[in-house]
Amino acid sequence: MTTILLASHHRMASGLKDTLNYIFPSDLNILDISAYLSNTPVEEELAAAIDPIDPDSQILIFTDMVGGSVCQACAPYIFKRPNTHVIAGMNLPLVLTLALQAKSGSLTEAGIAQAIEEARSQIVYVNASLTGSDDEDEEDE
Repeated sequence: MTTILLASHHRMASGLKDTLNYIFPSDLNILDISAYLSNTPVEEELAAAIDPIDPDSQILIFTDMVGGSVCQACAPYIFKRPNTHVIAGMNLPLVLTLALQAKSGSLTEAGIAQAIEEARSQIVYVNASLTGSDDEDEEDE
C-alpha cells in the first residue's frame, strides 16, 4: 500500500488531508505533518511518521514549497528509503491525481511527472480567462 504524507508549514497539510479523507474515506493511508505548531523539530515529526512504515512500501511525500524548510527536511528520505517520492508545491488537483494512481497501483515516475504537468495547467488566472485578455496584453498597458 502506498502511504501519502502531506507536510507543510502550519495547517495546510491537515486541511488538505481533511479534504482527501472526504473524497477517499478510509481508502488511502494519508498522514499529515503541520510543522511548527509545536516545539518539535520537523525532522522528528517526519521520523515519527515515516519510520514505522515498511521500508519497501511506496511513500508519496507532498510539501508546500520547494525551497522551504519542510521540503528540505523531507528530501533526505529520497536517499534513505527506496520507493520514496518527494513532490513540492502540493495542490488538490495534483494530490488527487496521484492518490488515484496510487490507489489503482499504477503509480510510476512518468505518471508523477505527467500529473505535475497537469496540475500546473490547473493554475489559471480566471479574470483573464473570463475577459479574454492575456498576460501579454496586460503587461503592455
